[in-house]
Amino acid sequence: MASSATAPNSLSFFSSSLFLSSSHQFPKTYISVAKLGSGRVSKPLSVASQLATLPIISFEGEKIGETYLDLKTAPEDTARAVVHRAIVTDLQNKRRGTASTLTRGEVRGGGIKPYAQKKTGHARRGSQRTPLRPGGGAVFGPKPRDWSIKINRKEKRLAISTAISSAASAEGAIVVEEFGDKFEKPKTKDFLAAMKRWGLDPKEKAMFLMMDVEENVAKSGRNIGTLRMLTPRTLNLFDILNSDKLVLTPAAVEFLNARYGVDALETDEDEDDDEDSTEEETAE
Repeated sequence: MASSATAPNSLSFFSSSLFLSSSHQFPKTYISVAKLGSGRVSKPLSVASQLATLPIISFEGEKIGETYLDLKTAPEDTARAVVHRAIVTDLQNKRRGTASTLTRGEVRGGGIKPYAQKKTGHARRGSQRTPLRPGGGAVFGPKPRDWSIKINRKEKRLAISTAISSAASAEGAIVVEEFGDKFEKPKTKDFLAAMKRWGLDPKEKAMFLMMDVEENVAKSGRNIGTLRMLTPRTLNLFDILNSDKLVLTPAAVEFLNARYGVDALETDEDEDDDEDSTEEETAE
């Protein structure tokens, strides 16, 4: 299936349709907020995005059905800021902060006075490890520090769902039937042929979101440099924004609607998953 001509070259928040002024109008959800000393007013909480239906493509490349994504998205006037804050947090939390230099008090040697204080014709010097000499200490050099910053769990989830919604609304997403058992053995050539049948260009960045990546599928696609295969546990905002095409499976669509949908509920398991993903990103 050929990709649409209106699909953007990148799903970044600079080119994604959700973050640019467009004619797309999304229905807003309102809640009543009680204020002290005033009546009850309606305040926009979020944008309930009933996105365009996504085509379901068979392994052979034929359209066999349709589905849709119904995810929470940030209001249009704040979507760009929410996604930007989340991606900056993810990238900054990956910094290890282990850069370290030695001050003049930590550099080895330099205990003896190099030469006499007077009658040498040179400026007085008490140590060879001064920052003014080669091999001396560093002035205001980096020291180990923690670069991590905090973002609210709900805000991060909203950024991810907003990015996915933007990709889907810009016709940058398709749904492919489960193909984990279609590869009898690892073969990159067969995977490339399947991508072309699905209307994907191997030269463009594609992100596959599946509930489970079979071993033969992972080995067939690991030599494709523009391909990323993710599961719900490894789903992250950077790969979503860095891809040109988002490929989902029917099970992944159900997961996204349940996890990031309008009626999704916060659970303790979600908190544990978010903490685990943060630890994995920090370890990388």
